[in-house]
Amino acid sequence: MHEVIICEKPKSAEKIAQALSSSPTKLKYGKKVNYWEIDEKDKKITIISAVGHLYSLTPKNQKEKVYFDLKWVPAYETQKNLNYVKDYVYAIKKLGKGADKYIHACDYDIEGTLIGFNALKYACGEDSINITSRMKFSTLTKKDLLEAYNNQIELDIPQVDGGIARHIVDFYFGVNISKALTGAVRKAKYKYLQLSAGRVQTPTLTILVDREKEIQKFVPEPYWLIKALLDNKSEKEDIVADHVEGKIFDKKRAENIFESCQGADATIDKVKISETTRKPPIPFNLGGLQSEAHTVFGFSPKKTQTIAQNLYTEGYTSYPRTSSQKLPESLEFDKIFKQLSSNEAFKKHIDELNQKTKPNEGKKTDAAHPAIHPTGIVPTKLDTDSAKIYELIVYRFISVFSEDSKLETLRCDLSVDQEKFFFKRKRVSYMGWLSHYPFRKIEEDIFPPLKKGEKIKVNEILSEEKETKPPARYNEASLIKELEKRELGTKATRADIIAKLYDRKYISGKKIEVNQLGMNIIDNLREYCKNLTSEELTRDLEKELEGIMANKVSKDKVVEDAKKEVLDILDDIDKNNLKIGEGLYNAYQESRIVGKCACGGNLVVRFSPKTKSSFVGCSNYPDCNTIYSLPKGSEVLRGKCEKCGLPTISFGRGKSRRKACLDPKCGVDHSQLKEAEVVGQCPECGKDLLKRHGRYGEFVGCSGFPKCKFTSSLEDLEEKLAKKSED
Repeated sequence: MHEVIICEKPKSAEKIAQALSSSPTKLKYGKKVNYWEIDEKDKKITIISAVGHLYSLTPKNQKEKVYFDLKWVPAYETQKNLNYVKDYVYAIKKLGKGADKYIHACDYDIEGTLIGFNALKYACGEDSINITSRMKFSTLTKKDLLEAYNNQIELDIPQVDGGIARHIVDFYFGVNISKALTGAVRKAKYKYLQLSAGRVQTPTLTILVDREKEIQKFVPEPYWLIKALLDNKSEKEDIVADHVEGKIFDKKRAENIFESCQGADATIDKVKISETTRKPPIPFNLGGLQSEAHTVFGFSPKKTQTIAQNLYTEGYTSYPRTSSQKLPESLEFDKIFKQLSSNEAFKKHIDELNQKTKPNEGKKTDAAHPAIHPTGIVPTKLDTDSAKIYELIVYRFISVFSEDSKLETLRCDLSVDQEKFFFKRKRVSYMGWLSHYPFRKIEEDIFPPLKKGEKIKVNEILSEEKETKPPARYNEASLIKELEKRELGTKATRADIIAKLYDRKYISGKKIEVNQLGMNIIDNLREYCKNLTSEELTRDLEKELEGIMANKVSKDKVVEDAKKEVLDILDDIDKNNLKIGEGLYNAYQESRIVGKCACGGNLVVRFSPKTKSSFVGCSNYPDCNTIYSLPKGSEVLRGKCEKCGLPTISFGRGKSRRKACLDPKCGVDHSQLKEAEVVGQCPECGKDLLKRHGRYGEFVGCSGFPKCKFTSSLEDLEEKLAKKSED
């Protein structure tokens, strides 16, 4: 009997082979594709790997105006950069055809299910589906893989249909509408401009545009904060007490408070110390891990997802693309803790756990996989970023089994003349889970020894004039949370959607700012084809796609409904072709302007087909011949050169990436300039705050890094310092 196991990636195939046999034979098909064979008395097992999706959709007739008649073809036929896929397709065809039994062992989710199904159907032959069973596992440990092999389940056809429908629907929206928008520009301006729209991508951009417009329309309103600096006998620094009214928008009222408090001492009216309990954190799902990694390390959601997937593939952690915040007892926590204890740092924390066997869990569940957790296998060597994510997952896992922590809060109410002030101090009175999770700030304020009725000298009364701030911009982590809240996209696709918006230059910045092209695309689509920007349309389609997997609606019905929606949108674009095309092209032209030329014209980013490289030139060419070359992989930044006023650029790779003036003759190295600029004192540790430059522009970071991880955008720095003062 010949049994063929189809896996999603080469590392998974290796893990399965090693789990099923102590001595599997590693073989090669051609020069590049590894596969494994296990020979038993009456059975031969061949374990072959895909490399993600081997097949992709393409129109049956490329000459059609609208693409609805699609077919699956090998991915290398549609994308030249996927030529390496050819070897894996040929290997599966050769080694997998004619077997007696097939086992689908790709990741148990909608994408993994479709990857394996297509490999079986198109490489091994349609008849292979009839003799296929499924392995379902959440970790690539020997225990879980053996259990999945010995307890195979039937192939989940509704999940297959859900995957097929999702790909077809996304193709209908993404390819057809992007093609129509590109055609509108060509018709209006006789120019080729590649544009991108999508079923989830466009509503996501709409959310960002709405926030951008809120910020642009925002009119700041002045207000005043009145503070009393109290003499502090137990510490060197004054105690800062805030007026109970907080933000005072009446200038006269603020002036009256300020004047009446001059020269008066403070009398303590009330001192109250309260204690609150903090439950341990809940286990990570993908969104939770992405959010925490962004907060703690500044990692983008896409980066975190990639690292988590690699940790899973290596067998160190469980499957990351899960919605679950629950850890079932079947995971055998004691065994995981025992294995983790081989690491001295982890053992110290595990030994201190109070024999608690039930984790603190969240509400969200996932039928396919538990929350993200370590398998117990401790890696011997990881790169720096992978080690950070691995430790984050391990310490979160340990902390969810720990005890509650306790926080004491001191609130002191006092009077200065007839005006009421207060201040607060916080300190952790019992560490509990905080002692096992080194990624949370520990409050450790000193409580001054104060009593009711006591008089305190007021050293100074301050009146600080400030302005209200516009709504905060989204960052990648908060945008993923927003998409999850609005039920747009899936846990596995949200990070990719945001990354695509950056790649298309629709958005920029760590605090996400919508560029002119992104703004105009949404404005045009909103005016002429509202359905494409509609959250309701996307959300309803998402629910229908989920309905396929729950066997509540047929794949054909969902695809047909999507086709009707796309036709309506295309009809709207067709009716307003010239207006849409002109608007999009003008927006594109605006988005390429990076500064002003000495002659008064605009400096514009252009592309040379001859040299196949970008450069910056004047819009008044040929009257003005000003031109600046751009190094390969460079990015024009928002900042200006402090010496000549031209835009600055960043270029280079990794840690050697530099920031300099657009004009190489200027000679200013902005990397060095900005690195040394001190902008204040760190509110966490007191060391210098330095202005730095990263992928998303300028930000402020503590000079005490990595011990102190305080960072802030420039626009948020004042607010963070003020909040620290209020706390």
